[in-house]
Amino acid sequence: MQSVPRIPVSIIIPNYNYARFLKRSIDSALEQDYADVEVIVVDDASQDNSTTIIESYRDEIVACVRAQNGGHAAAFNTGFAASSGKIVLFLDADDYLYPTAVSTIVDTWDAATAQVQSRLHIVDERQRIKDVFPPPELPFDSGDVMPKLLHKGRYQTTVTSGLAFDRATLESIMPIPEPEFRQGADGYLATLAPMYGHVQSIEECVGAYRIHGANHSVFGEKLAERARWRVTHDFRRMQALSDQASGIGLTIMPSEAVRRDPVHLEERLASLCADRRLHPVADDSRLALGAAGAVASLEMTASLRRRAVLAAWFLSVGVLPRKMATAVLSWKLDASSRPAFLSRLSKTIRHAMG
Repeated sequence: MQSVPRIPVSIIIPNYNYARFLKRSIDSALEQDYADVEVIVVDDASQDNSTTIIESYRDEIVACVRAQNGGHAAAFNTGFAASSGKIVLFLDADDYLYPTAVSTIVDTWDAATAQVQSRLHIVDERQRIKDVFPPPELPFDSGDVMPKLLHKGRYQTTVTSGLAFDRATLESIMPIPEPEFRQGADGYLATLAPMYGHVQSIEECVGAYRIHGANHSVFGEKLAERARWRVTHDFRRMQALSDQASGIGLTIMPSEAVRRDPVHLEERLASLCADRRLHPVADDSRLALGAAGAVASLEMTASLRRRAVLAAWFLSVGVLPRKMATAVLSWKLDASSRPAFLSRLSKTIRHAMG
């Protein structure tokens, strides 16, 4: 009986000043139970002892040490240029994979696949599991997700370490524009990849997404800064999607699409409420964004109860006095800001709407 040839896989680990997490990340890539895996570590001009850790692995990994810091996209581009796998994973240096991650992804793969997405455990700095991302009650979008992308510029996906891409797809959309995606390069890839094939989804957690005080996922009191960055990032994603889509005969209107995206509209409201002076969209109003968010919420792929609660939340932020609206926004977007009774209520509602 003729054996089926293995699909070669590349795991690219971009790193900047994450020496305290880097060994765990590299070890998790090297300890996969799948044989044909190359591990590429890109150091983006770290100022800690990351390079010492990388050098300790000698010929177990491919090391790419950048002389000048270029950000997320530059590290992705450098690692991809050094890789050879047919399936490519980008693993953030503060995250890690479970030993069966690659074999699970390969088992899910087929000829039509452009991207595989998986859930991740959310862990703290001591690797204690706190939650799942995305939460299980939010169903992944799978198959041909282009209709959703063209309609509202987003589909239900995950973050860097839960994504795997087809090499031919990446060759069609890379290199990633480096100034525009200095952070959030995974958003660029997950937005453009579905133009070249199907998205497959894995419900089990294949690794861990670490939340800590230094990463871009945690802002705490910097609510306005986070919101402005995400709004701007969405505009850049949509422009990249529009440019790429026009090349294959598809049309997208970025400014119209994002107004049908409740995730984007949340951030628009947060930016507007928290600091109107620096808000990136001059003619926005809370009332208009709240109304648009309510309509967009009712179109989501989620339970009716979840959609109704989110629509009511949008409307309340749209009409409440600004100080109250800002508090309600921060309670939703930054869990650490919630009063204890609201945190308990939020967990109860979440389980009820699952």
